[in-house]
This record gives sequence, C-alpha cells and structure tokens, in this order.
Amino acid sequence: MEIERKYLLRSLPEHLESYPYKQIEQGYLNTEPVVRIRRSDDIYTLTYKGKGLMVREEYNLPLNAESFAHLKEKIDGRLIKKRRYLIPFDDRHTIELDIFEGDLAPLQLAEVEFATEEEANSFVPPAWFGEDVTFSTKYHNSRLSRL
Repeated sequence: MEIERKYLLRSLPEHLESYPYKQIEQGYLNTEPVVRIRRSDDIYTLTYKGKGLMVREEYNLPLNAESFAHLKEKIDGRLIKKRRYLIPFDDRHTIELDIFEGDLAPLQLAEVEFATEEEANSFVPPAWFGEDVTFSTKYHNSRLSRL
C-alpha cells in the first residue's frame, strides 16, 4: 500500500545541490491500471498501481537492464525523465523532490510517503511547498506521460 501526499512548489529548498539525487526514467505500459517501468540510476523495476489518489495499492518487481530496454520500446506515451532529490524532513519522512526534464520542464513536484492515512492527513508541509495536488489526477506521472 502506498500512502503519499503530493505538492507543487513555491520555491526550491535552500542548498538543493547538497542533497543526494537519483536520475529517473519511467514509462507506462498501461495507465488503467497503471503498469510502469522505471530506471532509477542502475535499479530497474516494474510497478503495478491500483486506483486511488492519496492511498493506493502498489507492487514492485525487479527488472534487469535488458528487460527494461525491451519494455521501454513498448511504452504508451512519453518517457518521463526527472531528477529526484531525497531531502530528509524529520525522523520518519523524506521529501522526494522531482525536477522534470525535457518537455515537462519546468514542472517540479514534491512527494512525501506515510505509514498511515492519519499521519498523511495531519502532515504540515514546509513553507517552500505550494499547492497540495494530492487529490488531482492532473499530476499523476501516468497522466503526465500522455500529455
């Protein structure tokens, strides 16, 4: 189960360059239900996501580079490229800040994952977060892949 909140940004956090990041490529074999392939640096996965906005089923299976390359030729829509910064927030949460590249630039989104719905509902975002778009399908990566 994945429980996450998603936000647009007012501004980038200070010293962004000091945080670790991953270079991500992802594409969608299907968008309903969501079946995604992803390369995150040198880690390859196939993901199934169920319906939902803040709470949804998610299953990840490992892929190898060869399988990823084969499936990449079969994606429906654009291949999304982004840099994901991992920013510690508190003792239990990490902000995943995505800076999109290519024709999705200058889009920037921040996501935070939670253990429970109650925790997600009581989250107070930092001041540099902007609009909460958790309940908007407009900012699902599967939708962005089809624009």
